[in-house]
Formats: sequence, structure tokens, C-alpha cells
Amino acid sequence: MTHDLLEEQRLHLARLLEAIQRCAWFLHQSDGKLEWPIDAAQLEAQKKDVDLFETLAAINERFAKLQDSLASAMRHSALLMGEPTDSFLKVLAFFEKQGVVESMDDWQRCRMVRNMAAPDYATDYSEIAEHFNLLHDLSKMLFQTARRLLDLCQRLIGIEPASADFSNEFERIFA
Repeated sequence: MTHDLLEEQRLHLARLLEAIQRCAWFLHQSDGKLEWPIDAAQLEAQKKDVDLFETLAAINERFAKLQDSLASAMRHSALLMGEPTDSFLKVLAFFEKQGVVESMDDWQRCRMVRNMAAPDYATDYSEIAEHFNLLHDLSKMLFQTARRLLDLCQRLIGIEPASADFSNEFERIFA
């Protein structure tokens, strides 16, 4: 019994692309539950609102998951395209040249903001508001990056999401 390694890798990328659609849709849904921008006074006035803070926690988690999924898919698709993948900076540079990532600096900003996640029990509501407003603004860039990555994978290597389960929902993000 022989396995077609290339086909397995193509299927893995297809699954990653489907995961990106799913992550983007769930982040967009959580983001849509709030009126933006949020401010410190609103957060302080609603500091015991479990639904609000569960939504904020979901946004934090889903933003990170989307960026991680994008990074995995970029690295994997670069490998299938025969590009160097020994460092993620090389992968990012390739996708910046392809127009998938607007700028490496924007990608790094997303990484920094998500790594400086607002602590769950912090009481500096202005810092918490600033953090989530930044995530909200940067989410739009991640959504566009996701869309351009999916388009590039389909165009250059003929790989699409493994299923269409989240395709319609993903497209509604851009409607």
C-alpha cells in the first residue's frame, strides 16, 4: 500500500482553508454582537455583564485562532508552491509580494496586539477598550488576508476548502 504524499499535503491545505473560513465567520459573528467602538465607560458600567465579557473573550480567542490558521495555511501553501518555508518571515515576504498580506508590519501588529491580550480580570477599562477596538480594526485586515489567500491557492495550485460548509457564510463577511 503506497500513500500519495502530495495528495495528502494538498488535502491538509484544503482542510486548513476550510478552517480559515470557519474561524473568520465565527470571529465576524462575535464581532457583530457589539457596537463599535467600545469605550471604557461602557465597559465599566457593564463590568458584571457576563454576555458582554464572554463575547469579548470569544473575539480574543477567535482573532488568535484565525491568525494562527492563516499562518499555518500560508506556510503549507508556500511549501506546495515550492517557496522557502524555513522561516516564517520568508513566508510572509512571499505572501506580501503576492498581495495576500498587505504588509509584513500589519501582520506583526496583529501578532503583537493579540499577544498583549487584555487580562480577563483587569480593571483598567480604557486599556481593555483600546485592546478590543484594535482587534476589531485589525480583524478586517485578517478577513481580507483570508480571502486573498483562498483566491491565490485556488488560482495557483488549484486547492479550495475541503468542503463548502462555510463558503456562503465566509462570503457574507464581504457583502
